[in-house]
Amino acid sequence: MLTILRRYGTLIGFAAILIFFWASLPDTFMTARNWLNISQQMSMLIVVAAGMTIVMVMGDFDLSVGSMASLAGIVVAIAFTQDYPIWAAVTLAILVGLAAGAANGFLISFIGILPFVATLATLTMLSGAAFVVSGGKTISGRVIPEPFGNFAREGVSLGDWGGVAVTLPNLTIVALVVVGLIWVLLEQTTFGRRLYAIGGNIEAAHLSGVAVRKLKLIAFALTGGTAAMAGIMYASRVASANPTQGSGLMLNAIAAVFLGSTLSEHGEPRLLYTIVGVLVLGVLDNGLTQMSVDSYVRQILVGGIIILAVSTSSFTRRMR
Repeated sequence: MLTILRRYGTLIGFAAILIFFWASLPDTFMTARNWLNISQQMSMLIVVAAGMTIVMVMGDFDLSVGSMASLAGIVVAIAFTQDYPIWAAVTLAILVGLAAGAANGFLISFIGILPFVATLATLTMLSGAAFVVSGGKTISGRVIPEPFGNFAREGVSLGDWGGVAVTLPNLTIVALVVVGLIWVLLEQTTFGRRLYAIGGNIEAAHLSGVAVRKLKLIAFALTGGTAAMAGIMYASRVASANPTQGSGLMLNAIAAVFLGSTLSEHGEPRLLYTIVGVLVLGVLDNGLTQMSVDSYVRQILVGGIIILAVSTSSFTRRMR
């Protein structure tokens, strides 16, 4: 029983959540349209959580991803005010995220600052930069190109399902592509195996010839790039940008990775398990929203689920 609870407790809890909302919302919850809507709502979190998995594989974490996302959205919007084409504005925003992530990696791996301290400092700096660049205002209106805003509202048609036209959102497609690329990077390449080696035993990895500092720098840069991509996706979805729009991504991304790690035999982060964690959070938020539950209550429930999942995993490991 303890083994089953440790390995499958999160999945059992997820199934219980699905059954509860299906019974409570029989007409709206378990429909193709709602699930595609959930996938679109979760797409930004999926991208950030996938990037967060890269650094958490090494035993590190990045507190600045939410501020990176906010700054990237501001950068792309400011670029539009300067008549940049869409591809150039998006490229510039992603480069900003890569540079900010690389700065985190440099502070942690070369300067030797603890990840908590380094990323907390850059979180504050990036948040301040977003306010400075935007003047503390939301950028919206005609300065946002119509094709950029339409991208998030459009998708690929999947035909008629039961007489209802179903469309796979573009943001969901982007998230799936990012997940596929990062899965290949972590699970099918030498780079990914070395990151897991660093997370398992950093001293042993170093003595084995792994370039720990260089790999950490690259890993944090990739995390910054995915955070920037999520910020761009959010700006496209709401056709605007403000300095705080990515503020909720960091905690949810870390929570998703922790939830997913409870499914791993050794408690290590795995990308596909992280996606399960995102699903738990996304489905819970969608169902509670449909039931008109206050957002503060949702936060309490999400926090409780995280504590329960991680505590159960820790307890069963000790018992074993």
